[in-house]
Amino acid sequence: MNKSLLQAIFTLSASTLFASNSLAQDTWLHCGNLIDTSAGKVLDDRYIQVSGKLIKQVTSQKPEGVEPVDLSQMTCLPGLMDMHVHLDGEMNPKAYVEEFTLNAADFAFRAQEYARRTLMAGFTTVRNPGDSYNVTISLRNAINQGWVDGPRIFSAGKSLATTGGHADPTNGTNAHLMGDPGPKQGVVNSVDDAKKAVRQRYKEGADFIKITATGGVLSLAKSGQNPQFTEQELKAVIDTAKDYGMHVAAHAHGKEGMLRAVNAGITTIEHGTYMDKEVMQAMKKNGTYLVPTIIAGKFVAEKAEVDDFFPVIVRPKARAVGPQIQKTFAEAYKFGVPIAFGTDSGVSGHGDNAKEFEYMVEAGMPTMKAIQSATITTAKILDQEKLGQVKEQYFADIIAVAGNPIENIKLLQDVQFVMKDGKIYKQ
Repeated sequence: MNKSLLQAIFTLSASTLFASNSLAQDTWLHCGNLIDTSAGKVLDDRYIQVSGKLIKQVTSQKPEGVEPVDLSQMTCLPGLMDMHVHLDGEMNPKAYVEEFTLNAADFAFRAQEYARRTLMAGFTTVRNPGDSYNVTISLRNAINQGWVDGPRIFSAGKSLATTGGHADPTNGTNAHLMGDPGPKQGVVNSVDDAKKAVRQRYKEGADFIKITATGGVLSLAKSGQNPQFTEQELKAVIDTAKDYGMHVAAHAHGKEGMLRAVNAGITTIEHGTYMDKEVMQAMKKNGTYLVPTIIAGKFVAEKAEVDDFFPVIVRPKARAVGPQIQKTFAEAYKFGVPIAFGTDSGVSGHGDNAKEFEYMVEAGMPTMKAIQSATITTAKILDQEKLGQVKEQYFADIIAVAGNPIENIKLLQDVQFVMKDGKIYKQ
C-alpha cells in the first residue's frame, strides 16, 4: 500500500472519528414552548441542538436517531440575568459584626454557595456591583476555569465611594480603625483620586465600575439620599472607565446625586428610589437604565420592624426607602425609562431573585417586557452579543419552567431545568 493511500485512509478515519465524537457530544432539547425574547413571542414545540457551549440550531422538526431531553411539558427561555447581586454576603442581624470576625476565605466560601443557589434559580449570568476582598473576581475566575459551579459573573470588585460615603469601608468603626482610606481602598475625594481608583479596579481585574452616587440605606451613616460625588469626580470616573473599556453603575437614592450621575454619562442607576420626572427625562434622553431592586426595598422595610435586625441608624432609612422603590419603578416604567432587571440579592436572599419579576409585573410591567429586561436588555448592557436569546450560535444558556411564565410570571420562581454553556446543572 503506497504512502499517499495510507495518508488518505488515516485522514478519512480521523475525520469520521471526529465527526462521530462531535455528534455524540451534542445534546438535543425538546421544548413544549420556547420564548423568543427578541421577537417577544412564544413559539410552540421546538427542538434545540446544543453543540459544546453553543446552540447549533433551533427547529420545529423532530430530529431522527436521537433522544432529546424531554421538556415537552415546559416552557424554555434563555438563562436569566441579574444586574445587581452581592454574592459575598447575605443580610442578617450579625452582618455588621461579621465585617470584624470573618476572614476573606470565609466570605469566599459563602460566595461559592450563594453562586450555586443563584445558578440553580435559573440565573446563568450576574453582575456583582461591589464586594469585599475582591471575592467575586476570584469566584468569577474559578467558575470560568470549571473549579466551582455558578453563574457567569461580571464583577466590579470594591465599589467607589467618597469619605463617609455609602461604600466607605470604615463607616461606623472606632477612631483607631477608621483611618483615612484612599483610592486603593475605593475612597475618592478628587478628580485625581477618581482616576486612580478606576485604574486600581482595572488592575485588580474588575469588569466594570460601581460608584455610590448618594447615601445608602444599610451603611452606618445618617443620610440615605445626599449626593456624594461632585460633577467633576463623576466625569473623571466615567471617562477613565471608558478608556479602560468598562461601563459604570451608580447606586443612587436621592434626586441630586442621581441627576449628576445621569448627566455625567452613567450607564445604570441602581435603585433610583426618589427620582422625579426631571431625572426620568434625563435618563430617557441619555439612554440610562434603571435597575430597580424592588425586592431589596421590600426586604429592608420588613426587617426595619424587627428589633435588633438593623442598627438604630439604619432603621429609619429602611422604613422610608423600602416602600418607595416599587412605586418609583411603576412611574419610571410608565414614563418610558429603560429598565434592566436587578435585585440587590445579598440584601434579600440569594436564590430568591425571580420574585423581582412578580413585583415588576405587579407594578404594571407586562410579563414579556419583564423577561426581556432580564435577557436581551441585560445582554446589551454587558455587551454580550451571544447571550439573552435561544438562537443559533448563541451561548447555550437555557432554562425551563413548568407551564407558561407569560401567563403566570410566578412560575419563574420554580425553575426546573438549568443549562449553562451547554452543561446541564439542574433537571
